[in-house]
Amino acid sequence: MEKSFITSYADSPEIRKFIGRLSNPWLFRLFLLTKLPMAFLAGLRIKHIDTMTCQVSVPYRWLNQNPFKSTYFAVLSMAGEMATGVIALMAIDWIKKPIAILVVNLEADFTKKATDLSTFTFSKGDDFFEAVQKTVATGEAVTVTAESIGTNEAGEEVARFRVTWSLKARSKKS
Repeated sequence: MEKSFITSYADSPEIRKFIGRLSNPWLFRLFLLTKLPMAFLAGLRIKHIDTMTCQVSVPYRWLNQNPFKSTYFAVLSMAGEMATGVIALMAIDWIKKPIAILVVNLEADFTKKATDLSTFTFSKGDDFFEAVQKTVATGEAVTVTAESIGTNEAGEEVARFRVTWSLKARSKKS
């Protein structure tokens, strides 16, 4: 990847504004309440975000539990998907072109019961910035398989999600 490409998005005021909106707890909760109400109810939070990395946490609590006294897999899936999807949305916001985005596949490995705060980390944000540039340049759909790893408060892995996103530049209607 070219150095000027990294600098062009990492230092842009649009990216700083996007990160600022998501880093503001009130604005983020309002976003969840209006656009992702189940994530709001589950208590998802962004712990860290920049152009390369996103960390999303979800607590273990009564509303999120399964009958086996651990966090329900669908709640973990929301957090795992969000850790990847937020950077995808950031890349789309940065490019300022209409791009359709859709989850086309999801794979998961559950390695330990999630019985406390789970934090999912995605750290290959440049994949989405490259993908939006490619779909805008070619008009073809581009897929990105993004992996987020969930850990508990002790740092032990509880789950791993591989989310495949499809991104396609929308054609202008005349």
